[in-house]
Amino acid sequence: MDNIAVIYKCKHGVTKQYAVWIAQELGAIIMEASTVTPSQLASFDIVVYGGCLSAGGIDGVELVTKNLCKSLVVFTVGLANPKTADYSNILKKNFSRDLLSKTKIFNLRGGIEYKKSGLFRRIILFIVRKFRADKKLPEQHVKGDKEFLETHGLIVDRTDKSTIKPLVDYVRSL
Repeated sequence: MDNIAVIYKCKHGVTKQYAVWIAQELGAIIMEASTVTPSQLASFDIVVYGGCLSAGGIDGVELVTKNLCKSLVVFTVGLANPKTADYSNILKKNFSRDLLSKTKIFNLRGGIEYKKSGLFRRIILFIVRKFRADKKLPEQHVKGDKEFLETHGLIVDRTDKSTIKPLVDYVRSL
């Protein structure tokens, strides 16, 4: 199939970077989510959607969960290590059981430049640090707390082009 769209919603550039790499590998059209209409979604054989993980959600994912896509592949981008993170609650929150069973999801590692984050996000991250991670003894930290504390306020870039290979291979197999 060569009627593939890579659609993304991005705040800081990381999700867009992954979308560009994926589109290049697949020879797909690339579109920013805010420019896509439901009728456009339905016209593609395969839609690859990418969104940043944020506050238990996937940015802009409603575009593809509330509108028809013939075949949907999703990639998320977040700071947590996908090899150790548990995304099940986020996925249950953002996808119906039926859609989740039909959608292949890939989790990629991203980055953030805290100082360029919006005020709301910086406040949320401050609250998380102050009331979740800072108040715990080191032995009480859950997965991700240590890295969060070590990197909070810094420029963090964990992007890795090689991690798109399983997604690209999967789409090519459809």
